[in-house]
Formats: sequence, C-alpha cells, structure tokens
Amino acid sequence: MSEPLPRRLLAEALGSALLLATVVGSGVMGEKLAGGNVAIALLCNTFPTGAMLVVLILIFGPISGAHFNPAVTVSLALRREFGWPELLPYTAAQLTGSLIGVWAAHLMFNLPVFQLSQHVRSGTGQWFAEAVATFGLLLTIYGCVARTPAAVPYAVGLYITAAYWFTASTSFANPAVTIARSLSDTFAGIAPSCVPGFILAQLIGMAGATALAPALWPHWPTDRR
Repeated sequence: MSEPLPRRLLAEALGSALLLATVVGSGVMGEKLAGGNVAIALLCNTFPTGAMLVVLILIFGPISGAHFNPAVTVSLALRREFGWPELLPYTAAQLTGSLIGVWAAHLMFNLPVFQLSQHVRSGTGQWFAEAVATFGLLLTIYGCVARTPAAVPYAVGLYITAAYWFTASTSFANPAVTIARSLSDTFAGIAPSCVPGFILAQLIGMAGATALAPALWPHWPTDRR
C-alpha cells in the first residue's frame, strides 16, 4: 500500500464502523418488521450485510486493503504480505471502528448506547461453524486475489451472505466484529462469555486457510502492501 498509515487506519476504522452499523442496525430493523418470524429477520440482517461489504471493499480497498478484520490482517502478516509493525494499529482501528458502529446503530434506533448482549451462542457446533466460516472467508479472499482481484468485493459479499445461512453461528468470522457484537443486546448480539470460544475458532480457521492457500495458489501477486 502506498497510502500513509494514518489514512489507512482511518479507512479501516470507518469501514469497520459502517459494517457494524449495518450488521446491528439491519438486525434491529429486521426484528422489528419480521413479526416474530426469525427466518425473515435473519434475511433482513443478511442481505444488507453482504451488500455493504461489497460497497466498503470497493471504496476503501484501494486505501487500506479493506481488511476490517483482524483475522485477515494476521493472515496476511503470516504470509509476509503485510508488515508486522502495522498489525497492532490496524487491529486497534478495526476494533475501535466496530465499537463506534455498534453504538451508532443503537443511537439510530433510540436504544441505550451501552449494552451487554444476553444472546448465548455456544457449543461445539457453533465453534466449528466459526472455524469453517473464517476458513472459507480467507480462501475466498486468497483465491480471488490470486486469479481475479477485481472480484474480491463481490465474492466476499456473496460469501458472507451465504455463510449467514450455511453456518450454525451465522458467520461472524471476525474477532473485532465478535467483540463489538457482545456490546449489543439486539438480534445480532453475542453474550460476552461466548466471545473467547468464537475468537479461538476464528483463529483456527484463519490458520488453516493461511497454511492451505499457498498449495492452491502458489503464484501469489507480490508487493501488495
């Protein structure tokens, strides 16, 4: 990346904030309009999130790479495609932006800004789902970057849209998103006690994809920082 670090961090924070505002806000709106039908509420949560990811990656990708996800940033650092000294600032920007996005969604819907979720998401199936969700997300990114980079925004948005439905956890696939959603007692929330298990599973999925990607796509574009 040729952009100065402060500009990249701003892009990561803004992108993460808009993503979480979408995740939480569409969940609140969906639940309000679904009349108790959880499937409809989930659809209302799914499509805006996938669509917003496409938009955010298109507008912020040229600036920061549009990670919005510590798992993506760590994976790129492990592959030496991202500088380790920038890992902590990127992660801090992603988490800060995610928290701001959650609080913005609460304000938009006249909810208490500061909350703790009571939505328990736990168990072997949920943890395995998070590992699968993160594994698939990283492979989606690596496969597109290696072959069709222009498709990354659309592929990521479509993958997350699908993963909302084929994973038992509804595919958080992002440690910063997981932490931020623990501070929202809404449709999209996750109880704080469930966060460590989700993040561990996400890191396992990330590690698996990072290890496998070079075998699938050995000719990786270089100098992408």
